[in-house]
Amino acid sequence: MPPLPQRITYRLAVEQLPGKLADVARAIEEQGAEVVGTDRTSQQRHVVFRDVTVEVRDAEHGDTIAATLVDLPGVELLAITDEVLAAHDHGKIRVEVTREVDGPGDLALVYTPGVAKVCRMIAEDPTAAYRLTIKSNSVAIVTDGSAVLGLGDIGPLASLPVMEGKAMLLKSFGDVDAYPVLIDEQDPDTFVDTVARIASGFGGINLEDIAAPRCFEIEGKLRQRLDIPVFHDDQHGTAVVVLAALMNAAEVTGRELSSLRVVVQGVGAAGVAIINLLRAAGIERIVPVDIDGIVEPTRKGGVDPIRRRVAKQTNPDGLTGGKEVALERADVFIGVSGPETLPLELVKTMADEPIVFALANPTPEIHPDVARGHVGVMATGRSDFPNQINNVLAFPGLFRGLLDAAATAVTDRMKVAAAEGIASIVGDDLAPDYIVPSPFDRSVVPAVAEAVAATARQEGHVRPGSRGSRASEAEAAEQDAAQRAVQRAITRRFSGEDE
Repeated sequence: MPPLPQRITYRLAVEQLPGKLADVARAIEEQGAEVVGTDRTSQQRHVVFRDVTVEVRDAEHGDTIAATLVDLPGVELLAITDEVLAAHDHGKIRVEVTREVDGPGDLALVYTPGVAKVCRMIAEDPTAAYRLTIKSNSVAIVTDGSAVLGLGDIGPLASLPVMEGKAMLLKSFGDVDAYPVLIDEQDPDTFVDTVARIASGFGGINLEDIAAPRCFEIEGKLRQRLDIPVFHDDQHGTAVVVLAALMNAAEVTGRELSSLRVVVQGVGAAGVAIINLLRAAGIERIVPVDIDGIVEPTRKGGVDPIRRRVAKQTNPDGLTGGKEVALERADVFIGVSGPETLPLELVKTMADEPIVFALANPTPEIHPDVARGHVGVMATGRSDFPNQINNVLAFPGLFRGLLDAAATAVTDRMKVAAAEGIASIVGDDLAPDYIVPSPFDRSVVPAVAEAVAATARQEGHVRPGSRGSRASEAEAAEQDAAQRAVQRAITRRFSGEDE
């Protein structure tokens, strides 16, 4: 997959002569770039100042355009603005207040002395924090920066733009207040201890970009130690969207979900989570495959503990050998591995109208153009083809639901419910090229949140006494009335009405 085009804006001083702007456009186009906008910002007697926005292939191409403009007679290059850098200028998130402090009365309400009453209430009953503090709507996005996008181990600080982006998505799509928490530590026990010590101010933990197998240990230990949901999006977010897509793909091809024979290629964090969630959804015939072939306990050379556990839980038919054995007559291929690792010849050995999810990014295991005509349903991780498996479909709604229910954990049943919520949005428009909704479909988050919250309540994984546990309306109204009375009393005191 070629690099995504970038937009760069060049601020130019152009001699005010006929044809000069046309010369600029022609010079840019001769370098294989496209002018997508020009804005006249100001002018002087003989010079016009313009911002010329150009779509280029990459940074090097942008430098070539700049050199061309520098050499152009009658044109002076004043500044260069990279669209990507401009979008990240001074960060992408900030803290905002929910009410202004305009005088002594406001200060008394939100700080001393009014805040003391709230502190005492929380000290006596910690569940009060879910109604009276930001804990009820806050998530920590926690990373060590060891497995960032396609960049690998770049460290926590370099990962901050990604974590900010994740916080933006949680806020924009789910109205969840999320904060990047960077932990410069790769020892699992120390990492877990650090997170546990800061977790009390949050309603949930989103683990992000932590390398396998360390991520499995960290997630497991945090789940045991904390009484709030811990969710590793790289594992479970991907699994939820894959399951949603598979539910609809099975319907499109006339299959029952539980009858599918599925090959999962790639037994890393995402692959293991996908296998576990498919099993939770009732799919038993799953064959895990890695670079050495079918993952099974007796394979020559042995397997690591994670693969050994997966091998014991899957492959009920006892298949052994290479990938070609696993794929023969298989209904589904799910790839979370590497580029161009699924030959068309093997796709042709699968069952009729096979379902192929080639999710390696940016280059999938098999290109959709290569697979076209040989598959019943095709999905990738790319936005330029139908059926994009995008985690944005899952995590904003999932956390919205967990917070709404004041959930104490996230379970497989909740994740299956989230997948069902995503799948339901497609409705009557279901088709081979439309098995999951767009990440920008604003009906996704409410559907997922409602499904997750309802399941949390059904399972009893909600905090007693919180609104998520469905306290009676009378109790909630009484608490609200009492709080309003306190606010009025403090306001009268500082406004002089009591004198």
